[in-house]
Amino acid sequence: MKVTKESVTSIEVTIAIELDATDEDPFIDRSYRRSVGRLSIPGFRKGKAPRSIVESYVGRTALLNEALDYMIPETLDTVLKDEDIQAFAEPQIEITDIEPVTFKAIVPLEPTVDLGQYIDIRVEKEPVDITDEQVDEVIQRLRQESAPWEPANRPIQYGDLLTIDVIGSIDGDEVVNDQGIDYIPQEDNVLPFPGFASNLEGMTEQESKSFTITIPEDYPREQFAGKECAFELTILSIKEKTLPNLDDEFAKGIGDGYDTLEDLLANVRERLTQEADVEATREVESKTIEALVELASIEASEMLYEREMENMQQERERMLRNQSLDMDTYLSYIGKTSEEFQEELRPTARERLTRFLALRKLADLESIEVTADEIQNEVDTIIESAGDNAEQMRRNLSAEAVLNNIGSSLLNQKLMTRLVEISQGVTQDDQATSEALKGDDAADMETNEEPDIDNEELSDTSEQPKD
Repeated sequence: MKVTKESVTSIEVTIAIELDATDEDPFIDRSYRRSVGRLSIPGFRKGKAPRSIVESYVGRTALLNEALDYMIPETLDTVLKDEDIQAFAEPQIEITDIEPVTFKAIVPLEPTVDLGQYIDIRVEKEPVDITDEQVDEVIQRLRQESAPWEPANRPIQYGDLLTIDVIGSIDGDEVVNDQGIDYIPQEDNVLPFPGFASNLEGMTEQESKSFTITIPEDYPREQFAGKECAFELTILSIKEKTLPNLDDEFAKGIGDGYDTLEDLLANVRERLTQEADVEATREVESKTIEALVELASIEASEMLYEREMENMQQERERMLRNQSLDMDTYLSYIGKTSEEFQEELRPTARERLTRFLALRKLADLESIEVTADEIQNEVDTIIESAGDNAEQMRRNLSAEAVLNNIGSSLLNQKLMTRLVEISQGVTQDDQATSEALKGDDAADMETNEEPDIDNEELSDTSEQPKD
């Protein structure tokens, strides 16, 4: 075997490999053993013809071509081990000759990543301040949701529930034909076409109306864009909501029920505070990652970015298949060629891979990892939450790919937590001290036996000063 390193950089190696007959022979023999059982050769029972006969019958080149599928990857693996080359991703292979087998492999190496003084990244977390107006907005939405629809003896207003018959035609062809359907006119409602809802305001029950609207030029469905649609409409019924009074009775009917309106208001404020805090934390995570990526100096094989773009396209294709669409139909719908679509993906692919490499380096520098026990604990939690479907869930979670995804998700959670800590100036020493204190508190709870007290006693004594 002849191995030549044609190009060597810190991020990529190009190797040319030429096999001789001795190297090829074991693979051709394997190809013979796989082929002989399905060949019918005169004078021999199926599977019993010797290799020399099979080779003369189908030709050595045919056996060689069949062997390429495993000859090339196995040979490359051997060469990489012998040359002590660690491939970061699947090499790109080009077969340059068959007699003898010669191929070229471009091998991407571990990217070089420098995060600089990432520990100095600072991002201020926005304070959480829930206003009375925000609480009132939720309460009003709850009033709307809990209110029943009742007949309205008045003309149509936005937000009413209508029952209508409607026919819409474009160029003489019916594009809408619905009888007795429910419809809620809103100023921003674009169904069935933009401008339809505004023509209903002020109409009364059993009233019929004919009107025409012009569909906007930028309408997504190009076959309708810029055309006129003529409607024939009849209002069958109009209903409105009668909002309940804001009192304790209203609170008791919300969710599992609250004893008083004050309890409901307090719960809404607490929930909004929690949601706002989560959102503020996510904003810190996002800005910290941006700062980390901006700080990162990365050298990586261009092949890795191309692979990431291919992965993104495959993800889009899977998503489209789930919606019973294919890529050609999708591209036709958005009015782009395959090349234009790929070019649009390119910057996002670079950004996604850069972020992945930066976070991967951070995990290494901060010694952040996920153990098998942590993955198993997460699996157990998911199974427990599955209820009657626990056994099916257990089988679903046993696949290695699923377990890897769970591990990646847990690692990402740890990285996000550490990123927020870094952005707030929390060092690893601070983190270790905090964990130690938690451990001490847990030990105290286990070793100190406290008398049983109910909540009222606890609330009474908690107000007392401590020595």
